[in-house]
This record gives sequence, structure tokens and C-alpha cells, in this order.
Amino acid sequence: MSSSSAIISATNVFENGNYATTLQMVDPAVTCNTNCSSLSGAVPPPKPLLIASPSEAGEFPVLIFLHGYLLLNSFYSQLILHVASHGFIVIAPQLYNVAGPDASDEIKSTAATTNWLSEGLSGLLPPLVRPNLSKLVLAGHSRGGKTAFALALKKAATTLKFSVLIGVDPVDGMDKGKQTPPPVLTYVPHSFDLDMPVMVIGSGLGEIKRHPLFPPCAPKGVNHEDFFHECQKPACYFVVKDYGHLDMLDDDTKGIRGKASYCLCKNGKSREPMRKSIGGIIVAFMKAYLNGDVSDLMSIRNGHETAPAEFKTIQFLE
Repeated sequence: MSSSSAIISATNVFENGNYATTLQMVDPAVTCNTNCSSLSGAVPPPKPLLIASPSEAGEFPVLIFLHGYLLLNSFYSQLILHVASHGFIVIAPQLYNVAGPDASDEIKSTAATTNWLSEGLSGLLPPLVRPNLSKLVLAGHSRGGKTAFALALKKAATTLKFSVLIGVDPVDGMDKGKQTPPPVLTYVPHSFDLDMPVMVIGSGLGEIKRHPLFPPCAPKGVNHEDFFHECQKPACYFVVKDYGHLDMLDDDTKGIRGKASYCLCKNGKSREPMRKSIGGIIVAFMKAYLNGDVSDLMSIRNGHETAPAEFKTIQFLE
């Protein structure tokens, strides 16, 4: 991707886009109420879903977004609505409520959710909103990032092909920097055979301990840096300075897990700058590689478009 072809964008990907949006919960295991979508006439998904989409008529690319370890998909509501407002449908499955160290079941569940999209997604979207499954993105945060890479590396089969892969502070293990099963990292530079553009986003504070007795949330040796080193071109790498591993979550995360998300990891001063920065670069990357519009990505790369949070690293493999 040549920066010489870029133009300075008139849009601001770090703020909400021009589309009105809707956010709905879909849980095939419970009776629908005013906060969830009716499954009448629709094929139920294999896992509960949080769906953010434009509410206006049109055909839009689809992003599957995977939550982090022991987190809830609802904790990412503000992030996925930000992305949806720029013209994308975002599907965030709840892969589990309790999980052990092995991520194999999450990989299979994500594959099953991907395979369900063709038969079930259209029936759950607003009227005249259509998914473009030929432009399908896979993304995940923390252990969800590991799961996304594992599925993209074909550790489970899918009937649909992914066009873009995004890791948001991906982590391949938490036990003293060791990988958890199934291992994804090979520690061989550029060894990932992915056949798609990849973006890796890291947090500057993720590898710093918050408590002396607990490991950092994104330890060195299994974090964003290692994932990017194994990517082949085209790939890009952003590290957000002065923000932590969970700083892209909603401002108000409720319940015990939500409160714990403020206590377990080294955090920045507030979540909004990190969340808007990550939302913006996700939008810019997808616009570049799904829609052929490189203007926002090149403006960020060249310093013409400034994120709310400072990037300490911006690197491209071309």
C-alpha cells in the first residue's frame, strides 16, 4: 500500500460515523424481551450474540469480534457501536461464561458462529440491512485475539472465507508468559500463513504488572509484539502509549467482572481515548482492505489524522 496514493481524509474515524446504529442481544436459550431480538422465523445462532449494525438500508461488511478472557461481550458495546456507525455489521458472540486454560472450544464455537452467518444473520438484522459475507473480518481482544488467529490459521474449519484479521492486544497465554493450549505462536519470524491482511494492536501498559502477586495482563513473550513478528505482509502494527490491556472496554462495566476489569490490569487515566483510538484504526484498516479506501489509514500513518490516544509505534509490512 503506497502512501503516495493517499489523500487526506475529510472524515474522522476516531469519532462516530454517519450511520444511525442499533444494538441488540440475541440469546437462543432465553425468552426474548425488549432488550433482545426475536428469533421467530430465524435460525438460532450457536452462541448468544451482541449485534451492532447500521439501522439504515444498505449492504455492509461483517466483523466478528471475540471477547477477552472471562469478559462479557456486552463490555464492548461502545467499541462495536463506534465501528458499526461507519458502515459495518459487528457480531460479538459470548463464547463462554467460565473457561479453563484450553481455548480449543472457543475456536470451535467461533467456527460454528461463522458457519451460521449465511443462514441465520439476515433474519436478525434491521429491515433492508443486508450483510456482505464476501467481506468478512475476524477480530478478537486478548484471548479472543489468540482465538481469532487460531481460526484464521485453520485450527477449525469454516464455510466462509475471512478477508481481514485483526488482533486487539492479543495474548497467547497468561502463566508466566507461557502459551496456553492450543499454541498459536511459533516464534519464527513471518511464519503465519494467513493469506489476508492483518492488523495487530497493542497496549503500552499491558506488559506492566498492576499487582506484585499477579502477572501482567499481556505478558512479554506471548503478546502483541510476538504476534506481529510472525505476520507476513501486508500487515500493520499500532501500539497505544499510556493505556492498558482493558482500556478499550465500556466506561461502565457492570457486575463483579465489570468492576474487576478496573482492578486487574495496569490502566490509563480513562477508557474513552483508547477505545476511540482502537475503533478508529479498526475502521480505517477495514475501509482500506475491504472498500479500497486507503485515505484514513494513510492519514493516520502520515500523521495527518490524530488519534485521541498517542501511538508509540506505527509499523507497516508492505
